[in-house]
Amino acid sequence: MHKIMTVDYIVVGLGLAGIAFIEQLEKNNKSYVVFENHSQNSSKVAGGMFNPVILKRFTPVWNGIKQIEIALPFYKTLEKKLNCNLIEYVNIYRNFKSIEEQNNWFIACDNPILSKYLDATIITNHNKHIIAPFGYGKVKNTGKIYTKKLIENYTSLLLKKEKLKYETFNYNKLQITASSISYENINAKKIVFAEGYGMINNPFFKNLPLKEAKGELIEIYAPDLKIDFLLKSAIFIMPLGNDYYKIGATFNWKDKTNQPTKEGKQELIEKLNKTITCSYKITNHMAGIRPTVKDRRPLIGVHKTHENIAILNGLGTRGVMLAPTLASILFQHLENNQPIDSEININRF
Repeated sequence: MHKIMTVDYIVVGLGLAGIAFIEQLEKNNKSYVVFENHSQNSSKVAGGMFNPVILKRFTPVWNGIKQIEIALPFYKTLEKKLNCNLIEYVNIYRNFKSIEEQNNWFIACDNPILSKYLDATIITNHNKHIIAPFGYGKVKNTGKIYTKKLIENYTSLLLKKEKLKYETFNYNKLQITASSISYENINAKKIVFAEGYGMINNPFFKNLPLKEAKGELIEIYAPDLKIDFLLKSAIFIMPLGNDYYKIGATFNWKDKTNQPTKEGKQELIEKLNKTITCSYKITNHMAGIRPTVKDRRPLIGVHKTHENIAILNGLGTRGVMLAPTLASILFQHLENNQPIDSEININRF
């Protein structure tokens, strides 16, 4: 007979959303157990950038600056806790395609929300291996989070603490009453699903419109390229150190597997060849499915009939920025009944 385990929360999913919610539980002395089966890897393969500017149109990301102000201290706390470096500050150079784009950049620099992040000087390209006749706009105070390292180290920590179950969560085994939840030998007050694209199999939230987008990336070795900034053109080129670079990413709305494809690789190669001229070797090819939503807003809230079942999902392409803010909003809602903004609350659907 298994010993009954009693916790405040069951958390399903250990990507960025799951980790951010667990940190809320830790901070507030709540007990928990986590289920993870590694079926989803969009958090792991993500570029991991934090940047409050939409680089296609030079407009502010929805609530982006506020999200970064919450996210950076969050990741700094995790650096201490996990005793590893997770944050790297990297400038982004946006490759201009035309004079018109340069002009739009100057207009954006006057936006008081963005002025801390956009440099008003147009940078001339001096790297003979990059095709950039119109120069670059520089986005400063940005950087990346080492998401793969974060998830791997956090997983090890939870295993040590015996709070992680490496298994697929079986929805049929969940028994729900008005005041509690039980699953096999675990009794909990509440359950939070942070499953990313895995949500499509979740019977409690299958009515939510997840418009998932598969993304593929490659890594290359390019010893002649020599850049120490993230270059954004039709693709991004992110330096990984020692002449290795991550190149991404594709958007595929039809393919629902997280396997890399020949077509995805070909698309990245074609775009890369229009951006750089030096030779390179492809060293890795990855794919993941981003949990995006048709209105480009996250999915957080509680189930219509079971108030002790909640969801934290739909982080899309900006998970590293969104996760800490959303986890805090959901926790405050579940514990202190604080309202969830209608823009992100699942009851909008």
